Amino acid sequence: MAMPIFADTVRHYGRPARITPSGSYDWQRLHAAAIDRSYLSRDRIARTRSPAERASKRIFDFLVASLLLLAIAPIMIIIALLAKLDGGPALFGHRRIGANGETFVCWKFRTMVQNADEVLKRVLASDPAAREEWDRDFKLKNDPRITRIGRVLRVTSFDELPQLFNVLKGEMSLVGPRPIVAKEIARYGSAFHDYARCRPGITGAWQVSGRNNIDYGARVRLDQDYARNWSFRRDGYILLLTAVVVVQGRGAY
Repeated sequence: MAMPIFADTVRHYGRPARITPSGSYDWQRLHAAAIDRSYLSRDRIARTRSPAERASKRIFDFLVASLLLLAIAPIMIIIALLAKLDGGPALFGHRRIGANGETFVCWKFRTMVQNADEVLKRVLASDPAAREEWDRDFKLKNDPRITRIGRVLRVTSFDELPQLFNVLKGEMSLVGPRPIVAKEIARYGSAFHDYARCRPGITGAWQVSGRNNIDYGARVRLDQDYARNWSFRRDGYILLLTAVVVVQGRGAY
């Protein structure tokens, strides 16, 4: 069930932005500064429906995700068994930010050791370079938390296959921005307004443009461009290019 990011009042430009009566996060008010100030840009955004509001995109996601789950069910069962070899759970759920600023549990095959939080704290406390990398990208290239099977799953992106269930539930899309955590909202700044107009994607512009090889600012700009210029043609192109990127393993770790 979707949950609002904050349960209390958040202030923006001196005005309170509260949870709406329906329980959704009032992201439109809090991030109103995201809309460009030029008249032409505002008019263009106003006339373009948000990708998350497109019924055709939702129907396409549901049908394709259903077919994919049926086709790869045996593969997912094998991966789940391998992920459990160290005695831990096969799946890992983490709360991410979705359309309209609502949160949801994003599922993956577990790729980290069971005490991952403790390992991360020790590494960040003892390694200044790792701390700098984490603060910059929210990732570590040589992450000591990753299991042996986890490294294979990450390079192939097979760890993200359970997100097809998120797509069926309407929490994610096949193509969209990379799902972010609450702490990253500040990093997106005004661009979060555009991010929140989409359902996060299993793949997207970031994944086919270098993934972890591009900086955070470039990723934000890719998400913003996708939200403002969505089309079925672009989604189809990204899906086809994703297959190529996965085979190459480019930028994955």
